[in-house]
Amino acid sequence: MKRTLMAGLLVLMASGVQADQRIRPDVEVNVPPEVFSSGGQRGQPCSQCCIYENANYSEGAVIKAEGVLLQCQRDDKTLSTNPLVWRRVRQ
Repeated sequence: MKRTLMAGLLVLMASGVQADQRIRPDVEVNVPPEVFSSGGQRGQPCSQCCIYENANYSEGAVIKAEGVLLQCQRDDKTLSTNPLVWRRVRQ
């Protein structure tokens, strides 16, 4: 009985190895390391944002640039796909 059980286990293990080889074929794809890091890659430009120092900001964002407060707001005077602009915030 133990021998039959052991033989059955060996057959199952051997078939598992064969199935594993069918699932994972021997294909190598050489990918440069830059693909997996953000270094050297720029983010996708957004369609509704303000940009400052290569960073995207959404409408309503407030930043301080050179001692001046700026807020990202809609530009009603411009017809564009990116109608947000930086405007000074009065203090």
